[in-house]
Amino acid sequence: MHVSLSSSVTSPSTSPATGSAPTQADLLTFVRRTAADTGLLASLPLDPEGRTWVRLEGPGGSEAWLIGWPPGTGTGWHDHAESVGAFLTASGELKENSLAARLPTDGWKTLELTDGVDRERRLPAGRSRVFGHHHVHEVLNESPDRHAISVHAYYPPLPRIRRYSRSGQVLRLEQVERPEDWQ
Repeated sequence: MHVSLSSSVTSPSTSPATGSAPTQADLLTFVRRTAADTGLLASLPLDPEGRTWVRLEGPGGSEAWLIGWPPGTGTGWHDHAESVGAFLTASGELKENSLAARLPTDGWKTLELTDGVDRERRLPAGRSRVFGHHHVHEVLNESPDRHAISVHAYYPPLPRIRRYSRSGQVLRLEQVERPEDWQ
């Protein structure tokens, strides 16, 4: 998989009250405004084989990304640890599979999930999603022939991402990534 990384880009933002952390609502407002910036969206380099991204300046010290998704790509199962977030599909369509269960945060390698914890959301262009701490999900572009573009914002800036594999109802912690692994 090929991934390209560009330098930070300033994008439309909202600023929470001075000295306060951005809320999920602030992050959602930011991703909506940023997704409406057609010039910014057009500047994202799109690769036919791998996701591409540009880091953005998010509100109130949040971490933000503009991401390009070639047909058939996805993130794999992961969470964003202690961060809350919001994302919006700016073009194309994404699918989010998530777990409606809070997992233990540490001290495990394999869990058996109970029935009924799976959730699926379709996120066509203009549709957004907010999520809380330790939200486990995967995001996919299932289109056979069309790129998708999305905007994401997280607060606090991502301290780590835990990556999982899944076989049926068994979820296994595979890797813990730190910011230096993706920046």
